Amino acid sequence: MVRLQEKVSTTKEKPWYYGHRARMQEKIVEHGVDSLTESELLEQLLTRAIPRRDVKPIVRELLMTFGSLAEVLCAPTDELIKVKGIKETTANFLKVIRRVSQQIALNKIQEHPVLSHWEQLLDYAQNTYTGETAEKLYILFLDPRLKLIRAQMHQVGSVNHIPVDPRDILKSALNLNASAVILMHNHPSGDPHPSKDDIIMTEKIQQALETVNIKLLEHLVIGANRKVNMIKLNHKR
Repeated sequence: MVRLQEKVSTTKEKPWYYGHRARMQEKIVEHGVDSLTESELLEQLLTRAIPRRDVKPIVRELLMTFGSLAEVLCAPTDELIKVKGIKETTANFLKVIRRVSQQIALNKIQEHPVLSHWEQLLDYAQNTYTGETAEKLYILFLDPRLKLIRAQMHQVGSVNHIPVDPRDILKSALNLNASAVILMHNHPSGDPHPSKDDIIMTEKIQQALETVNIKLLEHLVIGANRKVNMIKLNHKR
């Protein structure tokens, strides 16, 4: 008597989210990356970092915790790994994405005289300061054509103050043979209005630079949502 054996399938069923990922790729092909929502963009990033897991619950948790895609990318590693499903390697991947975004914004302002492309300067400031919880002073050193020589993070302060020595800024400008300087710092509170200390600091820096004929072109105070204030400068006639 011949025993009939049932065929046993050795092919495992693919997880349901593989179909979802295929549909997302079709959406990108048909409508472009610009058609993706913020959560879908984050989902696309995490799919690359965590390919064998449904990342939608992780996306929801990240956005609920940090508020936006930009805030997720800027969040500290020790805060990211508190979210279930995020390990240090994934957090580091998100840090790389943020750094790439910052470098692209920086490259754009290197291509032209800085002040002639205001929106690109704001893009760079936004990429630089989003998610920062302490004040940071950045300096843009410019050549005689007002093109960028170097962008440098000069000083980290507290939540509402940065200690600055104008002599250090002067020394850096001379070392780079800069003809002009743009300062920018953030207010983590989101309010870009300069404080009295901001104004006094700016005057001292301007006076120091003027002793060697280096111009302070602007001091930008960066707030939330692309809000920016410019501290009034006392230009010599």
